[in-house]
Amino acid sequence: MSLPSTIGPPAESGTGPRFFLMGHLPLYAALLFLLMLFWSGARAWREPVGGGPSPAAAWETAGSLRAGELVVLVLAVMLAAVLLQPLQLPLIRLLEGGRPRLPGAGATRRRQLARKRSWEAAAALPPDGVLAPEQVQRAGAAGHELRRRFPLPDHLVTPTALGNALAAIGDRAGRPYGLDAVAAWPRLYSVLGEQHRALVDDRRDTVDTAARMCAVMALTAPVSAVLLARSGWWLALALVPLALSWISYRGAVQAALAYGESVQVAFDLHRFDLLAALRLAAPAGQADERALNVQLSDLWRQGVPLDPALRYSLNGDAE
Repeated sequence: MSLPSTIGPPAESGTGPRFFLMGHLPLYAALLFLLMLFWSGARAWREPVGGGPSPAAAWETAGSLRAGELVVLVLAVMLAAVLLQPLQLPLIRLLEGGRPRLPGAGATRRRQLARKRSWEAAAALPPDGVLAPEQVQRAGAAGHELRRRFPLPDHLVTPTALGNALAAIGDRAGRPYGLDAVAAWPRLYSVLGEQHRALVDDRRDTVDTAARMCAVMALTAPVSAVLLARSGWWLALALVPLALSWISYRGAVQAALAYGESVQVAFDLHRFDLLAALRLAAPAGQADERALNVQLSDLWRQGVPLDPALRYSLNGDAE
């Protein structure tokens, strides 16, 4: 199965709202934070004047910027955003726990497996005995969270919570219908209605923006620490981007869970629209649907030819 990070809307050009939200805003936030530190007098190469950085000096410098200087800063952010755009998918895969593997990935994956076991235990019901309604409800809620947060097979479990939330989408979205979600998604996405496509795009944009903010702030933290290295207790300000990075990562996980729900609903409601677009007649029952979808998934994933006996439907009736 392909990486679950490939389940997403098509990439936009460098002028669309998705690109502005995902590419520009995290960079503007990081640049503003670093410039305010620099303008306040934080320098690693000299002692700060007056015992530490001066916020008043930073605001004074910011207020005195000329139009040309602001244009240069905006163009610099735009250039950086364009150059970093091709790295978005590798960034998501890195935060998923994919390649390149970060140090300690094996230990974190074992912790994720342990968390999955905890959810499985909470979702399990005793084979016998009378259960109270609240016990059944708690087990059902735990089972729901288990399906949202983890893929079913253990070998798909990743070292990170974000990776598992995205892997769960690829594993479960088309499973009830015999569809490989990763292989089917680019085709299903093209037949979604405008309302559902906008919902899917909005939730995936939230995932990507939070992931970019996480990475940018994680890189901003050590740069801030270098600038503040000789500023005494002001060095604690370097924890601000680090905290924002952690918050952004947690936000990306929650956004991925919401995104997974919208993808699941897309398969529930629009899978027959996909068959219609392929000029295939709607199957008569669940068994026929699964058999057909398994054939289509094999074709899209591995290039296995369809059954020659398969008949097309051009006007809603089998030919």
